[in-house]
Amino acid sequence: MWRLAAVLLLGPVLALLDTTIVSVGLDSVGHDLGSPLTTVQWVSTGYLLAVALVMPLTGWATDRFGGRAVWMTSIALFTAGSALCGLAWSVPALIVFRVLQGIGGGMIQPVGQSMLAQAAGPGRLGRVISASVIPVTLAPVAGPVLGGLIVQDLDWRWMFYVNLPVGIVTLVLAARVLPRTTRAASPARLDVRGLLLLSPGLAGLMYGCSSRGWGIALVGVVLIAAYAVHALRRRTGTPLIDLRLFARRGFAAATASSFLLGGSLYSAMLLLPLYFQQVRGADAMHAGLLLAPQAVGTAAVSFFTGRLNDRHGPRPLMLTGLALALLGTLPFAFLGHDPAGRLLTLALVVRGAGLGIAMVPGMAAVYASVSTADAPRAAGTVNVLNRLGGSLGTAVLTVVLQRGLAGHAGAATAYGHAFVWALGLSLLGFVPALFYPAGAARAKG
Repeated sequence: MWRLAAVLLLGPVLALLDTTIVSVGLDSVGHDLGSPLTTVQWVSTGYLLAVALVMPLTGWATDRFGGRAVWMTSIALFTAGSALCGLAWSVPALIVFRVLQGIGGGMIQPVGQSMLAQAAGPGRLGRVISASVIPVTLAPVAGPVLGGLIVQDLDWRWMFYVNLPVGIVTLVLAARVLPRTTRAASPARLDVRGLLLLSPGLAGLMYGCSSRGWGIALVGVVLIAAYAVHALRRRTGTPLIDLRLFARRGFAAATASSFLLGGSLYSAMLLLPLYFQQVRGADAMHAGLLLAPQAVGTAAVSFFTGRLNDRHGPRPLMLTGLALALLGTLPFAFLGHDPAGRLLTLALVVRGAGLGIAMVPGMAAVYASVSTADAPRAAGTVNVLNRLGGSLGTAVLTVVLQRGLAGHAGAATAYGHAFVWALGLSLLGFVPALFYPAGAARAKG
């Protein structure tokens, strides 16, 4: 079980580290290839859109080809895309290769999570999920540090070449460790109409939010709404994302929490390094190191959170985690008063502990509320909502920050106002948490 978990966790580590490393080196890419930042930005945006396009396919692909084959193919595509990115001769070529990377990277985490949930079963689900959240918190710390070192001492192409040995080792270990999963006895046909509605809708909404192109975001909302109508009216076959799963109280509460936690986590991961760079004068590498206390807090609680979740159920842990995350975010709402660095360090430890406690019961509750056969589609759904929440939360806090900076209130004060909104996102998380099951999970059919 733990050998399987260790191999499957290499995938999200690979993808998340790549995302944060590349964000540090975009300026060097533009300078070397002679392109403006507005064009180079598509190196990140193209990857994001590719992830949004393929993630809804997780459930169908797993049923059709088996989890092992889909996961290893995703790793192979990501690794091949990394090699091609390092060889790119122009920014358009780099963007195309990043899209290939995103096609591979989009399925790594949801397929791996569903395989872990199916292998762990209800009795060990919390403990396994608690191990899987560590990469999510370590990547924002390690990525900028590694990216800064690579850009400073090596060529930007090594931001992609560094993925090659990790990807190859992951494939070798996966071939030896991952069980040979079987395809579904009668896999559903691909919901082509749903794919043509949902994937462009998600891509449009995420891109519109990240670039504040509200017209594109509105088109995305319309397409997603059209998909919802299509999925609920569908009488035969299985839709890409089965909206009827939301009729289950535990699943609805857990996915709502994932959406809100995504908004809180990803938006703060944008604000925190920018604050340390623009207000405290740190470079990208040192800003990453200043985020380390949050990762320390998450890692510290991960050793016991899963076991507590398996014994006592998700609701008390979720409420405790949200309360700690709220407490840890509170000092950042007063940045205009120049709080001491030691206070902010302590606050990050508390915030990290709170997020770590909250993420474990949230993810475990998703899989505890569905059958083993539904786990792949549940994984795709919760990851889509988590990324969507991150895009929306980041867009909202970016607008608040820009308005504060434009209002000449001072950079520290503007960041403080943005974190007040982050507190609001944390408060909203208490609503679905109240609907979590109070007891330990039971097995589903």
